[in-house]
Amino acid sequence: MKKFKMPTAYTLLFLIIVVIAALTWVIPGGHYDMKLDKATEKEIPVSGTYQQLPGDEQTPQGIWEVLNAPINGFFDAKDIALFVLVIGGFLGVVMKTGAIDAGISRVIRKLKGKEQWLIPILMTLFAIGGSTYGMAEETIAFYPILIPVLIAAGYDALTAVSIIALGAGIGCLGSTVNPFATGIASGFAGISIGDGMGLRLIILVVTLIVTILFVMRYAKKVKENPSKSLIANLKVENEKHFLSQKTGEVEFTGRHKAVLWVFGLTFIVMILGVIPWAYKFNITIFEDLTKAVAKIPFIGPLLGGIMPLGDWWFGELTMLFLTSSIIIAIIFKMGESEYTSTFVNGARDLLGVALIIGISRGITVVMDAGGMTATVLHWGEGMLEDMGSVLFTNLSFLFYLPLSFLVPSTSGLATLSMPIMAPLADFAGVGRDIIITAYQSASGVVNLLTPTSAVIMGALAIARIPYSTYLKHVWKLVVSLSVIIMVIMSIATLMN
Repeated sequence: MKKFKMPTAYTLLFLIIVVIAALTWVIPGGHYDMKLDKATEKEIPVSGTYQQLPGDEQTPQGIWEVLNAPINGFFDAKDIALFVLVIGGFLGVVMKTGAIDAGISRVIRKLKGKEQWLIPILMTLFAIGGSTYGMAEETIAFYPILIPVLIAAGYDALTAVSIIALGAGIGCLGSTVNPFATGIASGFAGISIGDGMGLRLIILVVTLIVTILFVMRYAKKVKENPSKSLIANLKVENEKHFLSQKTGEVEFTGRHKAVLWVFGLTFIVMILGVIPWAYKFNITIFEDLTKAVAKIPFIGPLLGGIMPLGDWWFGELTMLFLTSSIIIAIIFKMGESEYTSTFVNGARDLLGVALIIGISRGITVVMDAGGMTATVLHWGEGMLEDMGSVLFTNLSFLFYLPLSFLVPSTSGLATLSMPIMAPLADFAGVGRDIIITAYQSASGVVNLLTPTSAVIMGALAIARIPYSTYLKHVWKLVVSLSVIIMVIMSIATLMN
């Protein structure tokens, strides 16, 4: 008998399109009166105005619409898809320079003999990577470097896995400007990525502190008594395997340092660019500066119509990462041919993400065309009548936990769910930024331990740790983090 194999995200999402199209023949279409939201300049449904479409206006979706849905979805999400591809090219260029590897290696060398400080420092660095650009697959390169260092210092391979996997995972869980989670979700929710950044930063800091203490406690226990290690039975075998490896030292050059400066500044500019300084906080410094520069003879016209920081979105952010990739290539003295091939290869690595966004968006296309979106919103609005905003926030988090397991792609999940969840949040009196936080936190929690994660399973394979052992190690932490997140979001909802 052939063993069942879980279909890929592409197939799963396309099957959802087929199911949704079939449901448009059963579920009646409807519509809401719409109004313009001044803050986001988006049309949003008006609560209590739902009307079912008459029979002759119903538009059930057929095979033609199903086959067209991913293409139309890609057209709808072309700005986000292009942004993802350029981010892939940017990260490809950065990784080609080896600057991140060299930087982490230097930290490890500097702390030789003080290995206990590697835990908070490296976990913080990995968390920053996860929070800013969704660092995940990139962490695989660090396991062969860190595992021998920690085993030689009296710890175990599980400590090394915890530092890297949990550090980067917590960063993704508490994403501040992660373009693949927060950015895409914000785009489909129709709000700025800067909205809710304070809440996400609080979650990042609190969960990171808790996780660092968790890892440090386990590491201390193992060092004091190696028999307390969850992989104590593999101690001799692992020492023989890992301590015989020659990991080598990666030289940290001036160019590496310059690349890291540009890399960091790019994300700082991104953060400044998406925070709505003027319309939300009435801070007009960037508008004033832009106008002043525009008035400078020759310089102003030469620079062109610069968009002030705070008004940036996917177009401007795409330009930022493209420009930064060129600057990094110049710093590292890449030739034109090397740069373009590296950029294209990096973009190719994220082509799958861009396609998932298109297919996911196709689900919304079918729902909207069949009038089903308004009907589902109407049902949700009815359920919300007796539900408080805090309960809705926490149920949203719990709803995203199993959904994150079924749809492991964070970008696909955002594209799939936000067109429904964001308007529902409006009806419940909950900020859309809180729903985005619920989505990304739940997705981040699941990705700390899900066996469908290639990153987690790859790390465990390198470290020679059974999945059951890792699950035994982290499950209590994951439950605790979930409770902490729900408490923080509940407080944020009450204060909203």
